[in-house]
Parts: sequence; structure tokens; C-alpha cells
Amino acid sequence: MEEKKENIFKKAGKGLKKAFKDMAENTKAQHEVDKANFAAAKAEAKANFEENRGTNTFRKAKEQAKQSWDDAHMSPAERTAKVRDEQKKQIEEANERIRVANERYNAAKVEKKKK
Repeated sequence: MEEKKENIFKKAGKGLKKAFKDMAENTKAQHEVDKANFAAAKAEAKANFEENRGTNTFRKAKEQAKQSWDDAHMSPAERTAKVRDEQKKQIEEANERIRVANERYNAAKVEKKKK
């Protein structure tokens, strides 16, 4: 009976050791992914900065700051309404893209039938 208990503990110990090893490997892999994503975001930010250098005027920066301030001080109902309006615009744009794509599809289908 004593041997069975020791065997069980050894098996459990090996299982835990394996689990912690797997967790450590997953953590290292996730860290590499995070580092790559951070580097990509940093590079994109630098590229955006260079592309926009000199195009942001003081007036434009002031307008953006005011917009940010206004957004931060909206009531929840106002913010929800604004988000809903933006969502409606996005849906309309998506529907327009769908319509155009369907027209292209139908035109291509007709072209294939003519041949």
C-alpha cells in the first residue's frame, strides 16, 4: 500500500513538472509574439510620424485636441449615440461595398455566359 502511494505521488509530480514546463514554453513563445507585435507597432508609428511630418498644423492639432476633449467629456448617452451613428455609417459603407461587389460578380457571370 505504501508503494502505491509513492507511485501516485511520483506520477503526480511528473505530471506537474511537465505542466509547468509546458507553461514556461508557452510563456516564452507568447513573449516572442508580444515583442514582435510591439516592434511592428513601433515601426508603424515611426512610419506614420515620418509620413505626416509637417502636415499637421497647429490648427489641425488644436482641432484634434478639442475633439478628444469633447469625446472625453460626453455623457454615456451621448457617447452611445455617437458610437451608434458611426456603426450605422460603417454598415452603410459595407452594404455599398457588397452592392458593388455583387454588380461586379453579376457582370462577370454574364461575361462568362457570353463566351
